[in-house]
Amino acid sequence: MSKNIYVGNLPWSCTEDEVRAAFEAYGEVTSVKLIEDRETGRPRGFGFVEMEDAGAVEAIKNLDGTDFGGRNIKVNEARPRPERPRW
Repeated sequence: MSKNIYVGNLPWSCTEDEVRAAFEAYGEVTSVKLIEDRETGRPRGFGFVEMEDAGAVEAIKNLDGTDFGGRNIKVNEARPRPERPRW
């Protein structure tokens, strides 16, 4: 079973590989997705990391609030996206 982890306040210059490396210290990372602005294609400063359960719990505990590229990142279990009303 894997968990989806929200990672916020990332520096805009960071790469998926850098995020993956930070989380791999705690377990196997399944995927890393940094979110970009739809119009500009520029990073939005947050993303999601998917990893196995035990490692995810350790990563959240150890990485939340730590310095990553000069910014204190926010790390917690991602909540499911709410349904958007269809117009």
